[in-house]
Parts: sequence; C-alpha cells; structure tokens
Amino acid sequence: MAGFHTKTFMLEDDYMTPKQAWKNIIDYIPKNKTIWEPFYGDGKSGEYLRDLGYNVIHENEDFFENNKGDIIISNPPFSKYKEILSRLLKIDKPFILILPISKLCTNTVREHFTYDHKLQLIIPRRRIQFYKTGIQHNRCNFDCAYYCFKMNLERDITWLLF
Repeated sequence: MAGFHTKTFMLEDDYMTPKQAWKNIIDYIPKNKTIWEPFYGDGKSGEYLRDLGYNVIHENEDFFENNKGDIIISNPPFSKYKEILSRLLKIDKPFILILPISKLCTNTVREHFTYDHKLQLIIPRRRIQFYKTGIQHNRCNFDCAYYCFKMNLERDITWLLF
C-alpha cells in the first residue's frame, strides 16, 4: 500500500491487496488507460493488475511528489486517506480506491465529494481479505468499498454479486 522508504506512512499501513480485490472489479477498469498504482507496498498490487492485462505504472516513490498515468487504481494507506483524497482532487484524475466503508460517513469525504465532485461506490459481496507480510492467516474485521471518481459508472452504487 505504501512506499515505506519515506516517513509519510505509518507501519500499520502495510496491509497488502490480494489479487482477487482487482479481479472483482475488472469489468469497471478501462483497458485502454494507463493505470498508476502509486502505493507500492510489497510491489504485488502492480503485478496483479499487469497479470489482469493492464498497462501499469507501479514504482516505489512518493505519491505526493508524482502524478503519472491516466487513472489511479490503488489500496492506499488508510491512515492518510484525508491527505490522499485532497491530493487526488487537486490532480483531478479518475480513480478507484479501496477504503473502509466507514470513511464514507466522515466529514472529509462529505466535504470533498459534492455535486461537482461526484463519488460512486462499488461494494463487494464479501470483505476483502488483505494480507500482511509475514502473517499467514489474517482475517479482515471491517468492510471496504471501492471509491470511484470520474469513472462514469452506470450507477452511483454498484453491488458486486460474486
């Protein structure tokens, strides 16, 4: 999720994205766009997106100092979601982020996403089971959703059936 070579992110943010999380939304990610996956973590998230047929930029560098690709697809560090959302709106690029569903009810999300900056959601049927390096069996105890901006989905809320 985060490039830990900087002081930007906390160690507790090192929960990685399983390949299934990206497979779940393959129908909603355009194939003709270059994806920037800006939060490096263990590097596998970018590999998984490439395995699914996407052109991906996934480098171990600071998100706040770069702006690459056509769209952003990522599981960002949850501890910095406020700063990340602010930056994303400034660069005004389409994105899909995995975030806890509880973030939807925060003032940050309410203030950032208005009628001018419309947010759409993709809600998975089951909890995403993130993995932590070095821990074999980790069960996620909270629900997440895919927060989408400028992705032009057919519906504002899409429920995944699988």
